[in-house]
Amino acid sequence: MTTTTTSAPAPRTAPAPTAPRPPGRLRAWATRGPLLPALVFMIVVTQLPFVATLVISFFDWNALYPDARQFTGFGNYTEVLTDPDLRKSVLTTIVLTVTVVVASLVIGLALALLLDRRFRGRGLVRTLLIAPFLIVPVAAALLWKHVLYNPEYGLLNGLLHYVGGPQPDWISKTPLIAVEISLIWQWTPFMMLILLAGLQSRSPEHIEAARVDGAGPWQIFQHLTLPHLRRYLELGALLGSIYIVQNFDAVFTITSGGLGTANLPYTVYQSFYQAHENGLASAAGVLVVIGSIIIATFALRVVSSLFREEVSR
Repeated sequence: MTTTTTSAPAPRTAPAPTAPRPPGRLRAWATRGPLLPALVFMIVVTQLPFVATLVISFFDWNALYPDARQFTGFGNYTEVLTDPDLRKSVLTTIVLTVTVVVASLVIGLALALLLDRRFRGRGLVRTLLIAPFLIVPVAAALLWKHVLYNPEYGLLNGLLHYVGGPQPDWISKTPLIAVEISLIWQWTPFMMLILLAGLQSRSPEHIEAARVDGAGPWQIFQHLTLPHLRRYLELGALLGSIYIVQNFDAVFTITSGGLGTANLPYTVYQSFYQAHENGLASAAGVLVVIGSIIIATFALRVVSSLFREEVSR
C-alpha cells in the first residue's frame, strides 16, 4: 500500500515597498529647473530691451529735445513705410538679400557637388573653401574695400593693369554690386556646407540603381539630387535671409551707406545715432525684427521637417 505525501504551499512573500514617485508636475520642474537661470538671463538680455524698443517706437522722441517727446501711436511706423528714403532702404534691403542668397546658393551648390566627389586633397580644399565664413564680417569687408577694391593698390586693378585693362573705381562705379560680392564671398561656404550635408545624406542604392538603368549625370541630378536637396536649399535660403536682412557690417564698412546702398539696418543706425530720432529708429528696428521672425518661423518649419524625414528613414 502506497501513501502519497503533499507538500504544504509556500507562504506568500509580501512585495517590497517601493519609494513613492514624485508627482508629474514636480518631476517636470526638477528636470527643467537647471535651465531656469539661462532662461532668466535670456529674457533680461533680449526680451526686455525689445519691449523697451517697442514702447519707444510709439513716441515722437528726439534725444536732443527729451522734454518734447509725445505719444504718437503708429505715427512712426507710418513714417517708416511712407518716407521715400526709408522705402528706398527697404527696397535696397530686398535686392541685397535676394541677390546674395540666390548667388550664394548657386555657387555653394556647385562647390558642394565638387566636394561630394573623392579626389586627392579634398580635405584641404574643403578647409580653404570654408575659411571665408570664419572671418569676422568687419574684417572681411575691410579686406574687400582696401585689398581688392582700392583703385590705386587693389589686387583687382593690379590684375587689370597687368593685362592692360582699365582701372575703375569699383566702389564708386558699382557700389551695391561691390557690397553684394563681398557678402556672396563670405556666405557661399555656409550654403556649401548645408548642401554638402544634403548630398551626403542621399541613398547610394538609389543612385546606383539609376546608373544601372542607364541614367546619365544630368538625369540623376535633375530627378534625384535636386528633389532631395529641396529642403536643404530652402533651409539655406531662409537662414541666409535672416542674416542678410539684418546685415550692417558690409554696408557701413565698404560704402558708409552712401551711393544708394543704405539698407534698413543702416537707416536705423542713421536715424538713431545721427538724427537722434529714437522713436523713428525704434519703429524701423521693430519692423526689421518682425521680418526676421517671419523668416525664422519658416526656417524652423523646414528644420523640423528635415528632422522628421531623417527619423522616418
